[in-house]
Amino acid sequence: MTGFSSILVANRGEIACRILRTAKAQGYRTIAVYSDADADAPHVRIADQAHRLGPAPAAESYLNIDRLLVAAEKTGAGAIHPGYGFLSEHAGFARACAGAGLTFIGPSADTIERMGNKAGAKRLMIAAGVPCVPGYAGNDQSDAAFLGAAGEIGFPLMVKAAAGGGGRGMRRVENGDDLVNALALARAEALNAFGSDELILEKAIPAARHVEIQIFGDVHGTFVHFGERDCSVQRRHQKVIEEAPAPGIGDALRERMGKAALDAARSVDYVGAGTVEFLLDGTDFYFLEMNTRIQVEHPVTEAVTGHDLVALQIAVATGEPLGLEQDDIDLTGHAIEARLYAEDPANGFLPASGRVARWRPADADDVRTDTGIETGSVVSAHYDPMLAKVIAWGADRDEARRKLARALDDTVLFGPTDNCAFLNAILQNPVFGAGAVTTGFIAEEFPDGFAPPEPDLHDAALAAILFYETDRAAACAASVSVAPALLDWSSSGILRSPYRLVTGDREFSMSLGALGNGRFDVRCGDAQLVVAILSRAGGRMQGEIDGRAFVVAASLVENDTAWLSLDGKNHCYRKVLNSNAKRDDVSSGSRFLAPMHGTLTDIFVAPGAVVAKGERLAILEAMKMQHEITAPLPGTVEKVHYGPGSQVAAGDLLFEIAVQQTAPV
Repeated sequence: MTGFSSILVANRGEIACRILRTAKAQGYRTIAVYSDADADAPHVRIADQAHRLGPAPAAESYLNIDRLLVAAEKTGAGAIHPGYGFLSEHAGFARACAGAGLTFIGPSADTIERMGNKAGAKRLMIAAGVPCVPGYAGNDQSDAAFLGAAGEIGFPLMVKAAAGGGGRGMRRVENGDDLVNALALARAEALNAFGSDELILEKAIPAARHVEIQIFGDVHGTFVHFGERDCSVQRRHQKVIEEAPAPGIGDALRERMGKAALDAARSVDYVGAGTVEFLLDGTDFYFLEMNTRIQVEHPVTEAVTGHDLVALQIAVATGEPLGLEQDDIDLTGHAIEARLYAEDPANGFLPASGRVARWRPADADDVRTDTGIETGSVVSAHYDPMLAKVIAWGADRDEARRKLARALDDTVLFGPTDNCAFLNAILQNPVFGAGAVTTGFIAEEFPDGFAPPEPDLHDAALAAILFYETDRAAACAASVSVAPALLDWSSSGILRSPYRLVTGDREFSMSLGALGNGRFDVRCGDAQLVVAILSRAGGRMQGEIDGRAFVVAASLVENDTAWLSLDGKNHCYRKVLNSNAKRDDVSSGSRFLAPMHGTLTDIFVAPGAVVAKGERLAILEAMKMQHEITAPLPGTVEKVHYGPGSQVAAGDLLFEIAVQQTAPV
């Protein structure tokens, strides 16, 4: 290995941003790569230099080895960090980097190859004395061989693809009658996902926990581990929440698991960061697989050990010694990570996509958010839907859990449907709170899936207030200057503004009356609420609804759509009343809105009337004062929406005028 001064990150999203920041902090010149879908992505701007790979599909960009090597050559990269996913565990990529004279920040191609096949890795681990799940990893891949092995292993069992991971090519089989069909399905899925239809069998351990050990090795023969992580909270074999250390793991069990993980690392002369995954059944544990890369959940280990694992990866890749012995690594406190996905929990957790209307991560002590999005980012259907990881550290597990729950409440993600409410439901679950989860936790505790909290009148009332204030501001900006005190006044009492809001399949028909001093009377059918807005700062609104305190974590109004985050619930409200009175129309002069609440005492024009700029259209009475409404531009009156004596609310559409076009010079 040789030194290098520049690092190309062959990845995207939050892991690319995370690696780039550490590399820059250490003084390396950083290079990002991007597809057409990611041309404006944050990781592109964080890097010192960026290179286009190709179109959005991963096969034509992030998975194209030739294009990555061209990018490295053109940008003068000295090393490549693969992150996780994509080509991070692709032996051919590591070998190609070495052939091009590039340092691959990870283990050797031979190590990746040996550990990338579950069947071969299991045979290696058995030889190294590492406990393995009882199963079958033979070369005979016939149905007959699997049926014979299954009879010896016993049911239930797992059919797994020998190559790859992430739950693809994996089937749980309860009895022999279902095995042949499961083999066929798993082979087809594995071949499509990994290019290999080789399978293995493993005994299913229903009440097991998924516990992994973070290991590190250097070229000088030093091997250490950084403790364990519990990744038992999984859905369809995909991790959802991870934590370190694992609940209930004492020093003796940690030492045994750590030794087994280091035995696995030594058996393949491992160099760099890796993870040895185990199934834990009581105090017995069994090897599952080795991940030859940095893991998604590495931040929880960083939080409890104080070590930057990416910095150590880079140092080891240059040939430096780790500079650590096992006794140097201590675990302090507890950390929990939640994966924030663009997905729809109410619809089978299907991935979601779309533009991020607003993104604001939580800002709190002991909370870290790793992300690759920002306000305006487009969540593409081409890539994994994970948007961010939220990590909280506490002096103990319950403190970390509380801090993470609060951080998720304070995280604002408006746009694509997300799983934030589901994550918080997990954190609040008593089984999780007791640290008693197994890999069957989600299936057992959420057997019917998860439906996010329904919107209620409290949410809708706040959305109506947002619309009201936005409508009023738009009307004032488009009209004559009006003192703020006049905006909510009517000579006949409180003037009510109607709003019909739709969210999902629910509709709220409300009327809103401004009482002054930030107080509003909101009515919906027979229900009535009094809302008091006490303070606004930094996109947050605090107040009381019928005396009960609330905090709106964030709010946003765009084009008749309001996004509201309240008590950890995100709701999108669409205004369907007065939606034809848009501000962009007002600015062009074609539509004229009422600048304030009041009574139209006089109307001076009718449809068809030709008016000059500044000509009187009507008189609006408010607080016993007469306010002239005049034409903003010359044109022809097309519609008059109210007659004399009508009461109107701020933002109501009064006139539509066909603006006279100026003849070209």
